[in-house]
Amino acid sequence: MYYSLRDISPAHMRWLTFLVIVSLLAGLGLREPMPADEPRFVLAAKTMVETGQWLFPRRGIELYAEKPPVFMWLQAASYVAVHSWKVAFLLPSLLAALLTLWLVGDLARRLWGERAADYAVLGLFVCLQFVLQAKRAQIDMVLVGMTTLSLWALMRYLLEKPSPWLLMLGTFAAGLGTVTKGVGFLPLLVFIPWVWVRWKSRHALPRHRGIHLIAGLAGFLLGVGVWLVPMLATVLSSSDPVLHNYAREMLFKQTGTRYANAWHHVKPAWYYLQSMATLWLPGALLAPWLLPAWWRRVRRADPRYALLLGWALLVLIFFSASPGKREVYIFPMLPALAVAAAPLLAGLLRRRAVRAALWSYMVVLVSVAGVLALWLIGASPERLQGLIEGRGMDMATVARLSGWLLGFALTALAVMIAARRRVAVALVTVTATLWIAYGMGFMPALSAGSSAKALMDRVSQTIDLDAELAMLGWREQHLLQADRPVTEFGFKRPWVEQWQQAHSWLLQDPTRRWLFLRKEAIGPCLDPAQVIDIGASNRREWILAPGTAWIPDCEVPATWSADIGED
Repeated sequence: MYYSLRDISPAHMRWLTFLVIVSLLAGLGLREPMPADEPRFVLAAKTMVETGQWLFPRRGIELYAEKPPVFMWLQAASYVAVHSWKVAFLLPSLLAALLTLWLVGDLARRLWGERAADYAVLGLFVCLQFVLQAKRAQIDMVLVGMTTLSLWALMRYLLEKPSPWLLMLGTFAAGLGTVTKGVGFLPLLVFIPWVWVRWKSRHALPRHRGIHLIAGLAGFLLGVGVWLVPMLATVLSSSDPVLHNYAREMLFKQTGTRYANAWHHVKPAWYYLQSMATLWLPGALLAPWLLPAWWRRVRRADPRYALLLGWALLVLIFFSASPGKREVYIFPMLPALAVAAAPLLAGLLRRRAVRAALWSYMVVLVSVAGVLALWLIGASPERLQGLIEGRGMDMATVARLSGWLLGFALTALAVMIAARRRVAVALVTVTATLWIAYGMGFMPALSAGSSAKALMDRVSQTIDLDAELAMLGWREQHLLQADRPVTEFGFKRPWVEQWQQAHSWLLQDPTRRWLFLRKEAIGPCLDPAQVIDIGASNRREWILAPGTAWIPDCEVPATWSADIGED
């Protein structure tokens, strides 16, 4: 005998829902922003709050022209609401995740009934990438919230009722998503499979008036206009070349050029298959059963499957065509696939092979966590040196990590034994346990080293309280974690120019001024005997140099450059 969600009482269902919410909230406010991306966005948002200049995000003294400011606006607005950066920087992702779960459940309910909503929500939750992104302060979870809202509205418009307000909401969310991250327009591709459905389907489908085109266009323009209109108005009314360069970078290089001629993250065409096979576990294990079932329903031109799966396929093709690929790019597909899988999961869970695959996944997950915990506990400091070296970690951090890993493994094992044949209950509970341990234990343990807080605390303890600090070759987390106002000479500016400015700055008051910099970027004019090795962080070595360390009459050659690669 086996059990699926159909056998769970409403009270148990409420308990699972409570676990989902608790696991998403777990760890909020317990860690600092960590690379990649998080310190950069928080630094820009913090600058917005401190200066009142919200239209053009900044990274130190330079404009940050790699992403539109909408996500940073949300972080800054969250800080204004809660007055804590530790909470505020993660709040937009958390709220976007909760919104996405509700939208997925509501759409599944409208398409297939109440029970499908439970499967859709919990099916999305157990896929690893969903909560991983929900617990990161990156743009992608907020983007997925916007694309899912757009798809929810457009699916309802096409299948439920042809309301111009639904169409306008869908295109507005797509427009807002576009100025959050350039690919936010992707939900609009759902109209392509809709044309095919209208051609193939024998079902009576709602008809849509031509006047609705105006509503859809207006919604999209309103969405992109939230940022694009004030930005362009300011740029066009200004003669500042910096603002004009910012607009060109944002509108051309970071959109069309980045897609068609990517200069980093270049991957082969099949890259996303491995991403789905790993980050979408355990859902990816159901592909051998889901794919044939989906194909049969699409062949019958069922509009619900055709729109969801046709749209997901178009998104996959769109991103696969670009040479630049990252696993988060196809993340917007996952909620749509969860909705498409929802009505099939009850039947799949009756299959012994499906249940065996899911139990095997949990066994492997718990075993890996347990073995890793025991290895960390038993390994000698010498064997662990390679793991912690360069990351700003210490043995106390390793002990905390091993304790939380072991705690997760034992708790998950107990859950699996107690759940017995209730594979769905066990899977949701084990997943929730994993993310609670991640939020409450793993990430707080790594926070001090990964966020550079421990490193910047050592800087604070080394120099006097009234000393002035400048940075060269810095990363965003260093500026964010500094305990005092910091002078910096640009982020992308050539090394020789930064060194020349640092020279002038240090010589103005050499007894009170210090330079913090990456060890590999040390210039030819510093006396090595006076340089202080301040430690490692983020796999890089960092040093402090007092103003008195500058060798008299030494000038940095105009052709000099630090021999280091990009982080």
